[in-house]
Amino acid sequence: MATNRRTLSGITSNGRRRVLTGQGSFGIHADTSSLESLLDAIGDAAEGAVRPAAQAGAQVLYNGVRANVGQIGRVSGNLEKSIYQYYSHEKSAEGIKATYHVSWNHTKAPHGQLLERGWLQRYAVRLSEQGRWVTLVRPEAHGQPKPRRRASQAEKDAYYVPRAGGPRWMPGRWFLARAADQIDEAYKAANEELLMRVNEAKKL
Repeated sequence: MATNRRTLSGITSNGRRRVLTGQGSFGIHADTSSLESLLDAIGDAAEGAVRPAAQAGAQVLYNGVRANVGQIGRVSGNLEKSIYQYYSHEKSAEGIKATYHVSWNHTKAPHGQLLERGWLQRYAVRLSEQGRWVTLVRPEAHGQPKPRRRASQAEKDAYYVPRAGGPRWMPGRWFLARAADQIDEAYKAANEELLMRVNEAKKL
């Protein structure tokens, strides 16, 4: 995806929230490093609170992304079906921290990048039976190799059918980035789930 990725952490050992940047998704994790003394006191049972807490926060972001996609309007439904939340084993540590990523599957919905940030539509398109947008090819260009991604503009213009009325800028809908508006709610959900499970463990 072309948007800046925001990996959204929970409360760290110094009591501050961190926001890291990268490519491709939201991420959220619950980190219990600041609760080590408490966890030692109540035993291993509380370690099971870490992953559910992170998932509770991720669920808020996931729901937000899906709601934003729903506001765009359904054509093929591929983008909505491609939204996912994923538990990252690589960036998690059992009983200590858990990380989830929220994004969309680029293979199932490659047009998601365009809807997120916007694009300049130069050529005519149609919706295929498989639910994918297909750029129309000039009749005289049928059977010829498709221009490479880095081909010159002249090569592409000679191959594809120009859009009636000329190029048009299609503004981005920022369905992923706008979910950041709910980050405080996500942190709240994660912290509430964590505290609830820690309190349950203390009763054992």
